[in-house]
Amino acid sequence: MTPTEALLLLAAGVLSGFINVMSAGGSMLTLPLLMFMGLDGATANGSNRVGIVLQNLTALGQYHRAGFRDLRLGLRLCLPAVAGALLGAWVAVWLDERLFQWILILVMAGCAVLMLLPAPAHLPTRPLDEGHLGPKVYLALAVIGLYGGFIQVAVGILFITLLYRVLRIDLVQVNRLKVLIVLVYMVPALAIFVIGGKVAWGYGLVLAVGSMLGAWFGARLSISANGVKWIKWLTLVMIVAIIGKLGFDLWY
Repeated sequence: MTPTEALLLLAAGVLSGFINVMSAGGSMLTLPLLMFMGLDGATANGSNRVGIVLQNLTALGQYHRAGFRDLRLGLRLCLPAVAGALLGAWVAVWLDERLFQWILILVMAGCAVLMLLPAPAHLPTRPLDEGHLGPKVYLALAVIGLYGGFIQVAVGILFITLLYRVLRIDLVQVNRLKVLIVLVYMVPALAIFVIGGKVAWGYGLVLAVGSMLGAWFGARLSISANGVKWIKWLTLVMIVAIIGKLGFDLWY
């Protein structure tokens, strides 16, 4: 790893950690960046998760100090997500490299479309309780966990859709639950990549330092409407560049 690559990873980690904690989509920057630096798809996928684990651990610590006490219900949401993530991670470790790149292009294009959709009108929300949970919710969590274990990119959008738009949980609680669920299922998913020899620890740990800094800021600060727009459009520009680069590599 060159000093320039290390600085790029640190900067991308800060932005990714901030975006992931405040909303979703940070891996749209870091995963392709690791691939551009020469890592194969599976190793980039595994190395990216080192930062995700540590950024969510950092954010959860901040939330705990701020009074987040939904651990019992939150851990119930984690169980089906963990089951799905284990299967998804196993598939990702052994997937053909070229097929992975095509899947990544399609996923990132879909994320770009989701980011351009108008925000939903204000929804009446309620605190999460056991009465909101049932087989359909657990199945949805398992499917989202499978996706997160497989590729992780913008998985937060899926959690926000389920917890906020479907279950109508308050957005503050949604964000904290999202961080908890991703942290819990990401640990065993990362272990599968480690066992499969698909983690470049040097890249992963440098990225993690930046991710933890970004997560710390994201957990403590709220961003203005203009800040949200800047992140949204910056991420969209990055998506277009990444899709173009991946498409060029596959075509030629």
